[in-house]
Amino acid sequence: MKTSVMILILLAAFGTTVDAAENPQRPLRVAFVLSERFAMIDFAGPWEVFSDTTLPGTSAPERPAYDLYTVSSSAMPVHSEGGALLVPKFTLTNAPRPDLIIIGAQTDRSPSLLAWLRQEYADGVTLASICTGADQLATAGLLDGRKATTHHDYIAPFRKRFPRVEWLEGRRFVQNGARLYTAGGLTSGVDLALYLVSEHFGRPAAIKTAGLMEYLSDAWRASTTP
Repeated sequence: MKTSVMILILLAAFGTTVDAAENPQRPLRVAFVLSERFAMIDFAGPWEVFSDTTLPGTSAPERPAYDLYTVSSSAMPVHSEGGALLVPKFTLTNAPRPDLIIIGAQTDRSPSLLAWLRQEYADGVTLASICTGADQLATAGLLDGRKATTHHDYIAPFRKRFPRVEWLEGRRFVQNGARLYTAGGLTSGVDLALYLVSEHFGRPAAIKTAGLMEYLSDAWRASTTP
């Protein structure tokens, strides 16, 4: 007990925090950005993957590997494209600091959201877009000079809107730059989420989650690099 207290005192004195990667027993915090007309599968697919993943090596009862929550520019309820109503748990101003941000297709391109994404990335948070969620990352300038992907119907218009981004076709997901991922449309978000599980907790953990979900695609096992 005294040793633990002494470690905490030393950490405070030197302004050091224990990173999630160095403390695998702490669930990783994942913030899902939501706004009007959000794509349900871009949200629900990765959410299911992360919620079904447990910390490796823990005895029964198994402990969740991720702490999931929703974030929006305001506390107002938002509608999915299909009409489902969801109330965000946090706003941009009161959300806990995440380890990972997931942003799927949706309508919010407000200066406050773009500034939040830029700041979180600068602070060391990993960002991952699904489908046209890449619009927000590109509008924020985070994809400039990088390779990225999005839904196949939007590759051509995005090339015109964001000429400084190299948009790749036919890719389920792409990593280009530290802590920056983009996925194609819809179900590709599940593949990216499983890949991230394998990166965070090892491939056996991702295989276990995919098996629990009865997810038969092997696309998540592919390399993310261009």
